[in-house]
Amino acid sequence: MPEELQTGFTAFIANIQWGKWIGVCFLVVLGGVLASLSARGVTRFMQERASRHHTVMMRRLVFYVVLVIFLVAALREAGFSLDVVLGAAGILTVAVGFASQTSASNMISGLFLLVEKPFEIGNVIEVEGTIGEVVAIDMLSVKLRTPDNLYVRIPNETLIKTRVVNRSRFPIRRLDLMVGIAYAEDVSRVETLLLDLARKNPHSLEEPKAFVLVTGFGPSSVDLQFSFWLPSDKVLEGRSQMMVDIKQALDDEGIEIPFPHTSVYAGSHSEPFRVQLLSPEHLPKAGEQDADQKG
Repeated sequence: MPEELQTGFTAFIANIQWGKWIGVCFLVVLGGVLASLSARGVTRFMQERASRHHTVMMRRLVFYVVLVIFLVAALREAGFSLDVVLGAAGILTVAVGFASQTSASNMISGLFLLVEKPFEIGNVIEVEGTIGEVVAIDMLSVKLRTPDNLYVRIPNETLIKTRVVNRSRFPIRRLDLMVGIAYAEDVSRVETLLLDLARKNPHSLEEPKAFVLVTGFGPSSVDLQFSFWLPSDKVLEGRSQMMVDIKQALDDEGIEIPFPHTSVYAGSHSEPFRVQLLSPEHLPKAGEQDADQKG
């Protein structure tokens, strides 16, 4: 029996057309190398001529097109009929589609995202409360990097179905800060003060101009909306610096910023708690406090 197996194995080895299979392997390896070189060449060519989003799309397209061409050539060299290969690929695609409907939905959604382009690589977007920079747009999902350096993967289907806010689509943004002042203060004076802060702030733009609106009369304050424009990449710095400047300016000018007060109430059948401020000479001494507690 071992001799028969050895004879059969020897005959199998002898019948292998080594030249053809070496050619197949050579085509596969050559295809992978040329696909990588072509993708790198396209990346270098488009880096300064197109956006990062278009550069990534074209790089992947060129890579897979070149690789598929060489794979088809390798299959033909191996003796496979192209019609049979395409038929088997079609049947496999249908079977995989039924078996993984979620993945198919994400792939279709990814195509819509590539065509519609609601955002690009490098944009900062907000999806269902998650804010991050787009680092990759793939066929199944979009990858984000949050401000605290977390890696977030969002399926393409979710991006199609939900509300997406692109925070860096336009070069400038408007910030609206709510400022409350006491009723006794002069609104025109505060408005002039805020507009002067907008002119002095290094992040605030001269055009469009900043403005101040009276939005309502609150329980303890006159509510103002202070709006100014700044570059999209300076939002955090601009907001923080402006809020510090507003607080400092109102303090320097003696303008009151009211805040809610809390009253203690024990019910309709009891009198309100009496609160009285005592000077240091009227405060009881330690011995008297102990006597009161013992009594």
